[in-house]
Amino acid sequence: MFFPARVRFVLLGCLLATAGLAADFPRKKVLFFSKASGFEHDAIKLKLADGRPGFAFAVLQELGEKYNIEFTFSKDGSLFSDSYLAQFDAYFFYTSGDLTLAKNDEKRGDGNPPMTAEGKAAFLRAIEQGKGFVGTHSATDTFHPPGNKDHGPARFQSDGDRVDPYGKMIGASFIKHGAQQPARMILVDPRFPGMEAIGADFGPHEEWYSLKNFSPDLHVLLVQETAGMKGSDYERPRYPATWARLHGRGRVFYTSMGHREDIWTSPAFKSVLAGGLNWALGRVDADVTPNIDRVTPQANTLPPYLPPPPFGPGSGPPAATGKAPAEKKP
Repeated sequence: MFFPARVRFVLLGCLLATAGLAADFPRKKVLFFSKASGFEHDAIKLKLADGRPGFAFAVLQELGEKYNIEFTFSKDGSLFSDSYLAQFDAYFFYTSGDLTLAKNDEKRGDGNPPMTAEGKAAFLRAIEQGKGFVGTHSATDTFHPPGNKDHGPARFQSDGDRVDPYGKMIGASFIKHGAQQPARMILVDPRFPGMEAIGADFGPHEEWYSLKNFSPDLHVLLVQETAGMKGSDYERPRYPATWARLHGRGRVFYTSMGHREDIWTSPAFKSVLAGGLNWALGRVDADVTPNIDRVTPQANTLPPYLPPPPFGPGSGPPAATGKAPAEKKP
């Protein structure tokens, strides 16, 4: 099925008689916002090369049917206002770049209508006043701090008080990522909803984000084990990769996973998303006492900045497709 650009569509859960676990939960409304003002991942494209919509949409439809969640899918930032946001119980972001721009300085982005400054403020205010938030993958590659637009030295330094209010809300900022590879995720809190699907040997093949500007009040759920990883972006001690935190009266959940299709369709990732959604919606409770200093005490030791090599004739960086390479899936 194909959904034209700039068109919102709503995926309703099945009837309670056939929705399984949906009968256990009252209906909730979640805005899945996937505007890309920077790089647009295949997971959220309205149409892929093979004609399918991005693979995130079908997975969320499945979760909506199972857990009685009504998803509204939108890429239109101009809709953000107090009245528009009030109709939702939570917001789910898979976004990139400065969402107050249609495209970034390099003209990357989907061109869909941006937020206004007032709309962004209304969104952050809604979470602080009690709405839930879930972010996946490039949700941390959104609203970079000043000086972080490119991959120069500033990207590899802590931003201190310059962190954007959005970055403070979500709990960290994107630095860079290396080549896709298997990497171990250390499970910290198996009691958090959805984490029961994560085993001791959990280490999928994924595009792993290197992150910084961690909020000191994170309740870390999964830790990125950097030992054995390839690439200078991971030359650092282990750091948080999935977490929960409270933002005012709102509940915030984030996982760095979500690039590859085989991640989205895996039972483990679906379980993590379901747990994060149901917690952010206030349907289930969990202990989210800050633990970042205990489980990742060197999280703020960042990787080194390595200047990119000069490009010779006929050379240059590979085109970013956002697609998983042709390889055997784990």
